Amino acid sequence: MSAVGASILFVGGTGVISAACVEHAIEHGHRLTILNRGKSAQHPVPDGAELITADVRDAAAVRDALRGREFDAVADFLSFTPDQVQAGIGHFSGRTGQYVFISSASAYQKPPGRVPVLESTPLRNPFWQYSRDKIACEDLLLEAYRRDGFPATIVRPSHTYDRTKIPLLGGWTDIHRMREGVPVVVHGDGTSLWTLTHSRDFAKAFTGLLARPQAIGEAYTITSDEYLPWDAIYRIFAQAAGAPEPELVHVASDTIAAADPERGPGLVGDKAHSVIFDNTKIKSLVPDYAATIPFAEGAREIVQWYEQHPEEQAVDKGFMELSDRLVSWARRPV
Repeated sequence: MSAVGASILFVGGTGVISAACVEHAIEHGHRLTILNRGKSAQHPVPDGAELITADVRDAAAVRDALRGREFDAVADFLSFTPDQVQAGIGHFSGRTGQYVFISSASAYQKPPGRVPVLESTPLRNPFWQYSRDKIACEDLLLEAYRRDGFPATIVRPSHTYDRTKIPLLGGWTDIHRMREGVPVVVHGDGTSLWTLTHSRDFAKAFTGLLARPQAIGEAYTITSDEYLPWDAIYRIFAQAAGAPEPELVHVASDTIAAADPERGPGLVGDKAHSVIFDNTKIKSLVPDYAATIPFAEGAREIVQWYEQHPEEQAVDKGFMELSDRLVSWARRPV
């Protein structure tokens, strides 16, 4: 595990992934500072963490907020583009022993040339700009490490969720449709394999990387070892929501993407492909890491949270209409 009592800075700290990492780092005795705008309602900063309120996109504000501060490790949850990473390099060069960049497993080769996916799997995603930006960020960091010794560590999570995040194409709208007995659209033929990781499980491995010199210059995949067909994921949600056996209508991913440009890139560039990840590398550094929350338990936790927060049960009218159109299209006479 990482050194107990290390001085850690999280840039972000109130997102789905980072909030769980905050709690785990505090529980394990780290001295944690969080830099963000302090505006999250769903994931407020817990007791035991120091909050520095500043907009990370405001370079002058960040310089003032961090003046004279040094850290054993900095974890950047809020950089998505090379210019944002370049700003991070400028902020933290010479003031941290490790800079951990949260990339994405969607950066791995799509479609995959082989499974399981390893850290050595090529990075290439011609379908999704988000993934290409993450690849460019990684390239920038590795160049800074090779050229200047900038202490970068890269982490690649896959589909990570918590109680607030429904990992279905339509979110709560799909659960609403299942409860109403209305057909639900599933991409492809429903048999492609997908890996879902609870944020609390992710946090175990992530915290173990912090302030670890041997992780510098390295990249790590962190996911669960459970992988499920998409049809099974929808059925698990139906059961958790007390819905009848769902009627799952299969529609080609390309067809969905053409009809829904907003969701399309993330679907064709990630979820449409079977992915199984090899977590051997992270386990070699954090030997006690094991993802112990099965998705069936996570789905029940999600539904329970939404039941307790009815204001979050938003039914997307546009997605309802889109689903109806796609179902009609899939059922058309050949």
